[in-house]
Amino acid sequence: MTVDQVSSVASGPGPAPVAGPVRPRPRSSMTARRHRAFYMFAAPWIAGFVLLTIAPMAYALWLSFTTFDGISPRWHYVGLGNYRELAADSQTWDALGRTGLFAVTSVPLSIVAGLGLAVLVNRPLKARGLFRTLLYLPAVVPPVGAGIAFKQLFDQNSGAANGVLNLFGIDALGWLADPYARYVLIMTVLWTAGNIMIISLAGLQDIPRELLEAARIDGASAWRSFRSITVPLLSPVLLFQTVTGVIASVQTIMPLLLAPDPTPAGITALPQSTYLYMMHVFAEYFAFGRYGYASALLWVLFVLILLATGLIFKATSGVVFYNVDPEAKK
Repeated sequence: MTVDQVSSVASGPGPAPVAGPVRPRPRSSMTARRHRAFYMFAAPWIAGFVLLTIAPMAYALWLSFTTFDGISPRWHYVGLGNYRELAADSQTWDALGRTGLFAVTSVPLSIVAGLGLAVLVNRPLKARGLFRTLLYLPAVVPPVGAGIAFKQLFDQNSGAANGVLNLFGIDALGWLADPYARYVLIMTVLWTAGNIMIISLAGLQDIPRELLEAARIDGASAWRSFRSITVPLLSPVLLFQTVTGVIASVQTIMPLLLAPDPTPAGITALPQSTYLYMMHVFAEYFAFGRYGYASALLWVLFVLILLATGLIFKATSGVVFYNVDPEAKK
């Protein structure tokens, strides 16, 4: 018996079975699987956002309508009482005004300093990588460490700043007291200009070299090319730095780190020029134990940040150049 005959006997009579067509998976099933995969990967972030952001904000909103002090169970619901008190509190408005002045002063200075450093290290210099690293290093120092360092540097009795002044026969200055405390605070902002430098450097390297070369061939000076080509193409980066800088400046706690006595008892002895809005919030929370009123202060600050961000986007809508229209629909 041949191999073919054995195969025929084993297969039995009748035609050989033919495999049917493979049915494609329903589109709705594939979409459901993708949705499940998306939510599984996003679940840790969503849980963290709800538990660590939404829940604390909702709790603070509820506290803002009460007289809760964080300890005593005897608290009362006062409705909008804390907000009415806030509107009539001159100390709150003074702190808010000083915070606004600090923001409009420190943010442009830090952006200009960071952009200047970016332009400098973008040039073909020797050991350019080393310079970039050294200029960026201060930005990775934790704020607490930077505050302690500046506090020691500008100490009136043993600080290096007054030591340099003594070499030139100048009497020691009270750097951490009025009227010099505000200047030390701005120095702490410029200390972290390396962050802005890195972002600006990435924006500078994204500018087409052909445009700069064409401007140079046409006789444009370096300043004209910078003003007419570099800055417009860098405007989205500058907008980002402005928004994030304003948000960070109005929430800074650096005055507390520079305070002679950074405790709830010593917060009220801060120099007047550095008693910013967040210092006022800190004092109401921890020095006076007014959790309800302090929560109202924070919610007002949250609303003001939203308004300031919206105004910045509105004011710059006609001067920010995007390579791709952000409003375009795909």
